[in-house]
Amino acid sequence: MSSRPRYWLIKSEPAVFSWDDLWSAPGRRTHWDGIRNYQARNFIRDDVKRGDLVLFYHSNASPPAAVGVAEVVREAYPDPTQFDPADDHHDPGSDPADPRWLMFDVAARRRLPQPVSLSALKAEPALAAMLVVQRGQRLSIQPVTPAEWEAVLALGGLEPAGAAPSKKRK
Repeated sequence: MSSRPRYWLIKSEPAVFSWDDLWSAPGRRTHWDGIRNYQARNFIRDDVKRGDLVLFYHSNASPPAAVGVAEVVREAYPDPTQFDPADDHHDPGSDPADPRWLMFDVAARRRLPQPVSLSALKAEPALAAMLVVQRGQRLSIQPVTPAEWEAVLALGGLEPAGAAPSKKRK
C-alpha cells in the first residue's frame, strides 16, 4: 500500500480557469474536467485519491508558473461534458453506461507566496527530472515526487507543513 498523500501538478490556462477563479469558487472548490488524454485519464481513474495534494499550475501564461496548492476532495467520477454535444469536450463515442472520461474535485488550500515560474523550475537542479520541465511534456496532470513537492514549495516560499491536507481524510 502506498503512503498518502500523493502529489500532483495540474495545469490550467488562466484565461479559461485561474487560481483566482478557484479561490473565489463556492467553498474554494471545483471539478477539474475536460481531460481527453488516456494517460491523464488513467492517472485520474487509478491513482488520484481524496487527500492528495496538488500544485495548481498556470499553463499558456506569461510566465507559466505554479501558483497554488489544492487538495483532492472528490475522487474520479464521470465527466458529463463528454455527453453534451454542445460542449467543446463532447465525445460521441463515449457510452454513458461505460464513460470514457473522468474528472475529480479539488479545493484551494494555499496560494504560493511567490509563483514558481517554469524557468525557475528548470533552473533548480533538484527538479531536473520533474515532468513539467521536460521538453514535450504536455500532460495536464502529472505526478510529483515528495522531493519535487518540497522543492517547489520552498521556491514558492511555503513550508511543506503549510500545505498539509485537511483533517477530514478517511
